[in-house]
Amino acid sequence: MNRKFLRSVTSGFAVLGTALSFNLLNAVSSVELLNLARFGQTNASSALAQTQDQEETVNVRVYQQASPAVVSIKAGEGTGSGIVISQDGLVLTNAHVVSGSEKVTVTLADGREFEAEVIAFGENGLDLAAVKIDGQNDLPTVRIAPAGSVAVGQRAFAIGNPFGQFQGTFTTGIVSRVDSNRGLIQTDTAINPGNSGGPLLNGQAELIGVNSAIFSPGSNGTNNTGIGFAISVDRVQPFLTAVREGSAPRVAQQSPLLGGGYTAERIAMNRPVSGRLDRDSNVLPTDRSFFDAYTFEGRQGDRITIEMSSSQVDPFIILLAPDGQNVAQDDDSGGGSNARVTAALPVDGIYTVLANTYAAGETGDYSIRLAAGGSTPQQQGQTLQRQSGQALLREQGTLGPGSPVLPSDGSFYQEYSIEGRQGQSITVSMESSDFDTYVIVVDASERVIAQNDDATPENTNSTVTVTLPENGTYRIIANSYDRSGRGSFTLEVR
Repeated sequence: MNRKFLRSVTSGFAVLGTALSFNLLNAVSSVELLNLARFGQTNASSALAQTQDQEETVNVRVYQQASPAVVSIKAGEGTGSGIVISQDGLVLTNAHVVSGSEKVTVTLADGREFEAEVIAFGENGLDLAAVKIDGQNDLPTVRIAPAGSVAVGQRAFAIGNPFGQFQGTFTTGIVSRVDSNRGLIQTDTAINPGNSGGPLLNGQAELIGVNSAIFSPGSNGTNNTGIGFAISVDRVQPFLTAVREGSAPRVAQQSPLLGGGYTAERIAMNRPVSGRLDRDSNVLPTDRSFFDAYTFEGRQGDRITIEMSSSQVDPFIILLAPDGQNVAQDDDSGGGSNARVTAALPVDGIYTVLANTYAAGETGDYSIRLAAGGSTPQQQGQTLQRQSGQALLREQGTLGPGSPVLPSDGSFYQEYSIEGRQGQSITVSMESSDFDTYVIVVDASERVIAQNDDATPENTNSTVTVTLPENGTYRIIANSYDRSGRGSFTLEVR
């Protein structure tokens, strides 16, 4: 589901610019530099033209050799890219491209279209998956570079299908950084949403990485800042070996939006886990705060509670659905500065919990616990069960032309305010028979402290209960799930 006004993991590592021009001093040999100094600008122009011709030759050769093996993948409503690895139809892509699908549609560069089966996923959250096209024996393939062959500064090339519309797009850049610990390659090669699962190539048209994410501080997760990430060939080779041996998992192991190199620990019900956040922990790109990731298996409709406590850091919890969408997040609802999330799970699958901190750079020990149950709204037809307590706000409103519009997704909203006190528990309920409601609670510092889309998996009304972190004025945003939402609604705060 679309989450707004939030600490967004998807806006930090967006599941999936400008090409970097070569510095003349790096591109021209020492002999050519001597000639430039001795013979003047005419020879300089000639040397530059020669260098540019050489670069163009490499660009054209890489594209001609590799592009026939780069495919477009359609899984449900989403699209991505893939790489044909073997002539018999083994296709490599990202887990987040095909997660939740058993069958996908693969379109080759020559326009042929096939139904293919998703046969494997990476272990421990590795954002890789394998897709198999049956009945083939002569498909074009991409060669795989040797492990350990990627170096900072080398040229890099990407081919993919950005935004699901522009098949076979080619961009160039360099390798900016190699993170061996997490198996990630950072590159300034322009990659965009839809490039996910496509190849990052070297000058010999060999696969050095699988494009997986971009760092984008914007609210919608699509602003390319020239910082992209690919899963290194060092992680690709062992995954393909596991696929061929039949030992790779058949289901996605965690939410893929954490990036290709992050790992997560399984957490069991009612068994507290102790951890420590420090410079050895994962880093959330949006605000550079540290986090640990945990996973658990949930079923649609299950109600769960997650509590994180610490005397050394200000805990912040983020709960991600199997498709990587934000289900819930919390800062201070656990009492004091501790965090607590209670949610009804929207689908079956592997959920990810981020044990995070409110601010960047916070370090210290913490405890986190997952428990079944918790007080969440009960379904009563399409009407929410009213909460007891004094009504702080009750409004009838309308969304439509003339209403303010959220810049993140173009949806209409109306805004209300209440005065709250520290430690006060409030329940915000929004109902409509005309559209899918969405409610957001924002404090005086513009922090989102609570939000909700559906009261239950079967109920499109919204409700959220939150403990207010401080005295002050709070904004209640009466919103719709998407830009199509318009009509009458009722909003109540108790």
